[in-house]
Amino acid sequence: MNIELKEITIRELVEGYRDNNEEGVVGYGGKLNIRPKYQREFVYKDKQRDAVITTINRDFPLNVMYWAVCDDGTFEVIDGQQRTISICQYVTSVFAYDMRYFHNLQNDEQKRFLDYKLMIYLCSGTDSEKLEWFRTINIAGEKLTDQELRNAVYSGSWVSDAKRYFSKTSCPAYGLGGNYMSGSAIRQEYLETAIAWIAEKDNHNIEYYMAMHQNDANAAELWLYFQSVINWVRLIFSKYRKEMKGVAWGVLYNKYGSEPFDAVALEERVKELMLDEDVTNKKGIYAYLLTHDERHLSIRAFSEKQKREAYERQDGVCPACGERFALEQMEGDHITPWAEGGTTTADNCQMLCKRCNRLKGAR
Repeated sequence: MNIELKEITIRELVEGYRDNNEEGVVGYGGKLNIRPKYQREFVYKDKQRDAVITTINRDFPLNVMYWAVCDDGTFEVIDGQQRTISICQYVTSVFAYDMRYFHNLQNDEQKRFLDYKLMIYLCSGTDSEKLEWFRTINIAGEKLTDQELRNAVYSGSWVSDAKRYFSKTSCPAYGLGGNYMSGSAIRQEYLETAIAWIAEKDNHNIEYYMAMHQNDANAAELWLYFQSVINWVRLIFSKYRKEMKGVAWGVLYNKYGSEPFDAVALEERVKELMLDEDVTNKKGIYAYLLTHDERHLSIRAFSEKQKREAYERQDGVCPACGERFALEQMEGDHITPWAEGGTTTADNCQMLCKRCNRLKGAR
């Protein structure tokens, strides 16, 4: 990893500054990618923005910013995006500071502001080196998410196209699957989730998938995969419920997407489980119906009172092995298993020693 400290003036930074909305923001003579295509919008509040201008006007040092050096010799802002945009917007009179726009300042005031020197770390190296460095630096202001850092490390045609689908509130992914996704599109969480899903299909991680596709012309494969996941969910679970938001749908689709399911029967079972008081994790119902793993449901445990009652009734004897144990050496167990209609009530509770309970659970 090579890190070079460079001084540039605000005058150099704002040269060629252009805000092209969804097409991104550039500066530094067109060589600096300040906000890549479809990345999150400017998020500084007025107070934070004004603090940047105050710092410069008083000739105080502004925190060091980080740029990634791209293969073609251009740069991309890794840390300092909001400070950079604040500076450029002020100089181009997008907003006023202390009741005056930049064009209202006297010539000497403008010159002093434009001659202010910014400290920039230029970072270059392998993808893994850059990603590790960006994750460990002390990022000030609005912290970048892990996916925003990955987008910078693996920047290229694929990332730019993927952001078009996944990285704005009104993006296609939000329109199609917003009800099923947790997180925020503009913070790259939709994109992160979609990549994690498709990478999991082949037992890979996000970084591996992005590295393999970095120079692809487009992200059509990811977008088509995402559509398949959401359409599958809508087909087999035909009635939407708020508990469906944030389920790991892609992981379930990878394993069960080709299996036949009866949507009508699934809906009836969803209703039953939603009404079951013993099911404490309602979100887990969907994974349970596909995997049949009760752990997704977090079945209600017996209360301390119920366990004490069963222990006294058994006189401390484990009915499975016939040995006597102290209360703390035993665990509550459903006599009739929950899956067979047993409820978490006192009359269905028995105390097993920990060994017997483990053996029963393993069967």
